[in-house]
Amino acid sequence: MTERPTSASDQPSGGRPASDRSAQGPHGAYDQPTAHAWAALDGRAELLERVSFHGPDTVLPARLPVRQLARATVAACSLAAAELSAVRGRGGEGATVAEVPAVRIDQAAVATAFVSERHLRIDGRTPVSFAPLSGFWQAADGWVRTHANYPHHRTRLLSALELPADTGPEQLAKTLRDHPAAWIQERAYEAGALAVAVAPARDTAHPLAEIRVIGETAARPLPAATLPAAGIRVLDLTRVIAGPVATRTLALLGADVLRVDSPRLPEAEDAHADTGFGKRSTRLDLAEPADRAAFEDLLATADVVVSGYRPGALDTHGLAPDALLERRPGLIVAQLNAWGWTGPWTARRGFDSLVQAGVGIAATEAAPDGRPGVLPAQALDHGTGYLIAAGVLRALTDQRTDRPGGRHLRFSLAGTASWLQHRITPVPPLNDEPYAPEHSLAETDSPYGRLRHALPPVTYAGAPADWSRPPGRWGTDEPVWL
Repeated sequence: MTERPTSASDQPSGGRPASDRSAQGPHGAYDQPTAHAWAALDGRAELLERVSFHGPDTVLPARLPVRQLARATVAACSLAAAELSAVRGRGGEGATVAEVPAVRIDQAAVATAFVSERHLRIDGRTPVSFAPLSGFWQAADGWVRTHANYPHHRTRLLSALELPADTGPEQLAKTLRDHPAAWIQERAYEAGALAVAVAPARDTAHPLAEIRVIGETAARPLPAATLPAAGIRVLDLTRVIAGPVATRTLALLGADVLRVDSPRLPEAEDAHADTGFGKRSTRLDLAEPADRAAFEDLLATADVVVSGYRPGALDTHGLAPDALLERRPGLIVAQLNAWGWTGPWTARRGFDSLVQAGVGIAATEAAPDGRPGVLPAQALDHGTGYLIAAGVLRALTDQRTDRPGGRHLRFSLAGTASWLQHRITPVPPLNDEPYAPEHSLAETDSPYGRLRHALPPVTYAGAPADWSRPPGRWGTDEPVWL
């Protein structure tokens, strides 16, 4: 496994329009979080001078530096897209700094996109984000956070606590107050349910990104194209927010993205209406011969596989990263998990809200009365999503310039959380510009109805302003490439 830098060196700055704040910090170094993210993805440090920021500094307020994380992940993704665009414009040759399109990040657009699920309206209706049995609850000796948005998670949680199927919030609260938080957590884990004890802040030291280069297989050439990821085929094996944000972003940039789900797992269609932009979606049961054959046909010409399942979950189907890369040298495999790739929790289920509780973010953001708090966005999900997309784009560039071979990329919500908590130096707002989210929203018709949605925050000179297609109905597309 190749360890990647945890910080970037200070570099000289480039000129900026007077209306922009460059990616440089107050002491001449590049914006620290952006430089750190870019270095973790093996980006060329000199390209950071192409990045600048504008818009309100007062967005995403929190004790932790959420605004800085958000804009840095979007900036890294935008810069990776700009770099690949320049490389494709030169027929696959490396691009000079001046040839890479300028990246100008609007902090208002970033803030709006990081809560895209809250801005979504479907024919004027506001989707429900969290179910009644999801949230913080007092335990006998502290607090726990539960996640019961999916029906099977709700069923498992109630079964673990020996509660009837019609249990409501009041009865659940009464039961949880009778037990220690760690007991609830482990009882839920054993039942396949989701509950995590709220923990104090601690440095878990998970890396922001891990990159392995495997073999020296030359990647197929990509012709010049308007969009950097045009012609790239992406198999999307992800669910919920982080992975779908990554693949939604790759679709924005021209990739043919096909999401594949098992027909045995339910999906919240409201969530798909938010993260399904630009993509298609199909359902295949890998245990069924005909469906498996269809999947293998897709895999045979895929350029990228993005997986958000727990480590080992796809191994029984022969889809472990090493197995995929042995069969398809030159493939890019990007993996995401909740709790990091080392330690006893690696294989546990998790969501952004649970990771916030388990690594100490909820304790850091607690209210004066001691009730655990939350970040102003599901920032671990969204931030990790943009980092995954950036990692894929950087891998596509490296494969076609000076570093051929397959790629195994690993990301985790815990890694992004560790970065937020311990490696980003908070910077106070430098302006008090008003934040107007409506400028970063649009409306479009879709099979779900009329959608109001957040516009993509990824931008560079010449970037698309919106997706080429609205989300289709989940799981209804044919399992074929366009």
